[in-house]
Amino acid sequence: MKYYVNKKAQLNGDHEVHTKDCIYLPSEENRKYLGDFDNCKDAVKEAKKTYSHSNGCKTCSSTCHTT
Repeated sequence: MKYYVNKKAQLNGDHEVHTKDCIYLPSEENRKYLGDFDNCKDAVKEAKKTYSHSNGCKTCSSTCHTT
């Protein structure tokens, strides 16, 4: 699955990680491609290399959503 991180932080400071099919996937200019991963855990780990406060989307990456 292809994963992206939102370049814009949420109100709580988190940068959400989304799958390519998520209904909340940010527009192209507001997202960064993370890569192709088997699970959201690895995608969030990759996102944290750029945005230390990264979190899984509650909708498409619920097992990685912590806040």
